[in-house]
Amino acid sequence: MTDHAASFPFGSLDDYNALPRIEGVALSPDGDRAVLTVATLRRDGTGYERALWEVPADGSGSARRLTRSAAGESGAVFTARGDVLFVSARPDAEAPDEDEAAQLWLLPAAGGEARAITRLAGGAGTIAACAEGVDRVVLAADLLRSALSLEDDARLRGLRRAKKVRAILHDSYPVRFWDHDLGPEQTHLFAVDPGAAGDTIEVPVADGDEEAGVGDRSPAPYPSTLPRPRDLTPHPGRSFGSGAALSPDGESLVATVSVFEGVNRRHRLVSIEVATGESTMLFDEVGVDIERPRISHDGRSLAFVRAVKSTPAAPTQQELWVSALDGSDARRIGSDWDRWPAEICFAADDASLIVVADSDGRAPLFRVPLDGGTVEQITADDFAYAHACVDVATGEVVALRSNAVTPPHPVRVHQDGSVTPLASPVPAPSHPANLVEVEAAADDGARVRGWLLLPDGASPETPAPLLLWIHGGPLSSWNAWSWRWNPNLATARGYAVLLPDPALSTGYGLAFIARGWNAWGAAPYTDLLAITDAAVARADVDAGRTAAMGGSFGGYMANWIAGHTDRFRAIVTHASLWALDQFAGTTDSAGYWKSIFTPEAMVENSPHRFVDDIRTPLLVIHGDRDYRVPVGEGLRLWSELAERFTEEDGSIVHRYLYFPDENHWILKPQHAAVWYETVFAFLDEHVRGCEPRRPEELG
Repeated sequence: MTDHAASFPFGSLDDYNALPRIEGVALSPDGDRAVLTVATLRRDGTGYERALWEVPADGSGSARRLTRSAAGESGAVFTARGDVLFVSARPDAEAPDEDEAAQLWLLPAAGGEARAITRLAGGAGTIAACAEGVDRVVLAADLLRSALSLEDDARLRGLRRAKKVRAILHDSYPVRFWDHDLGPEQTHLFAVDPGAAGDTIEVPVADGDEEAGVGDRSPAPYPSTLPRPRDLTPHPGRSFGSGAALSPDGESLVATVSVFEGVNRRHRLVSIEVATGESTMLFDEVGVDIERPRISHDGRSLAFVRAVKSTPAAPTQQELWVSALDGSDARRIGSDWDRWPAEICFAADDASLIVVADSDGRAPLFRVPLDGGTVEQITADDFAYAHACVDVATGEVVALRSNAVTPPHPVRVHQDGSVTPLASPVPAPSHPANLVEVEAAADDGARVRGWLLLPDGASPETPAPLLLWIHGGPLSSWNAWSWRWNPNLATARGYAVLLPDPALSTGYGLAFIARGWNAWGAAPYTDLLAITDAAVARADVDAGRTAAMGGSFGGYMANWIAGHTDRFRAIVTHASLWALDQFAGTTDSAGYWKSIFTPEAMVENSPHRFVDDIRTPLLVIHGDRDYRVPVGEGLRLWSELAERFTEEDGSIVHRYLYFPDENHWILKPQHAAVWYETVFAFLDEHVRGCEPRRPEELG
């Protein structure tokens, strides 16, 4: 590390971990205030605390902190009258001392302290939907499968806790998801009326008979001073998918419901009447996913995303549809627009949708007319937008935006696409990289592009070593800031970092995705080599000192590269797919995986077949609680490397970094620091010829 690099927060992993992070934004009903969720490093450096901050939504003024607790707050939304709702495990003075479950809290717009408005034994999950016109929200929360009521759920949880039972009996697939076990709970949707919370002085009530048998003691009734959550989904199974929307009057909920078919599932839309719980099927098609509902401000229209299930033959389009709220008059809009919507919401006048979508290495805001008119791109900068909130008074949008060198920050987007930054409690860090765009022509003539981050000081006289960093997904794009995969940490250490979008990347149309479909080792691989050639052709990049790395799909590509070329001096493969036949039955999403590959292509594109051709040192990294790419992939890769490349003295040029308590992502700050230190030490050893080193924390 140079002295100059040390002046940036990215030159020190401790300084980097300590950077505050803006994770979300919510806009008040009148459009005057925005609430930011801000994460800051705990004093012991082992996690993050979250707090809510308020900023004026017009770009004036300064930030003001709203909440402060050791447990932190997240998931903020505004009620119709301007109160702020959030989820937190902060202590509730009216709850039992041992209650540490997260609950739904309300911070009054008129002032005063926040108060809990739920007391669920299993805790509150997330705020699934919020009504615009009345004070009503829908909360996602878990109940044990056989629980007959909120009180019965508390009793059953007490029984499991007292007997220290953690076993789970399954009768359906899946059993795990990303980083956690599924069951024995099931997610329910509850209607909650925050305004029904009463303020009374409660009289303490003595506990029941302490000598009663375990599980026999009746739990305390749900508090009468809190609005009792109404279960809209009394028998949910594992049914709720991505998205729910509540009508402005709070009377109708439209939710995504999953239908399971063996190891496969599809999503459909149902409408639930809040008053009665009566459910009506709106859209359901075999072989089609219908999800991510949004309801217009006037409560008359419904928007959603429809996608025919992909097969090994080809990927399919993510289609935008609108209908009446009851599902009638359904029609597709933006049919000539070849982009995939990541976020959708209704414009202020309900005549169009505001959509965020990956596009050419950015993620702009788009306007998609409901009448079938031409899609219009609203923003034209080099940023990715997220958490878009429409101001119904002005039609403008408040959102977060970021790119590879700029962390998420709040902005206001005007009707003409111009952007005003909002006040922020988080100063933008200086970064050590120059962001430039690079392109290459693929073998089939396709345009392949990416971002190149050049370290300060890179020049023809002092060319920088190159790190090819491959994104995961694979249906993804390098266009936004990532706290987990941050290239600025590498540029601070003198590396040029190439962030390419090869075949399968989003933002370039369906045909570009199709180039790598059912053939991950073909066009995605040759695209990566082509754009690497373009990068190293620059005089300020050192073609003789290169490395490659990636995680998830990027780890798959790192493994594939290792078995097909020796042009790189080092390769880092994180949470990577190695033996595709093994992976197909152990991932938490076996149905999807088996639907996008033919059996023949699964064999042809499996990296493990080329282990004997590996000539480049590999750093293998895996977390034991990774259920998307199970640790068996990393273990098998390591054992096959050890079988072939162990020296007579027992040493091996390859390395294996293992995290027993991490998942697909290495999230704990102290582990993230170890991750980066190990990666940079490995790269420095093989790319720059430095002496081997290991973090002290690894013993």
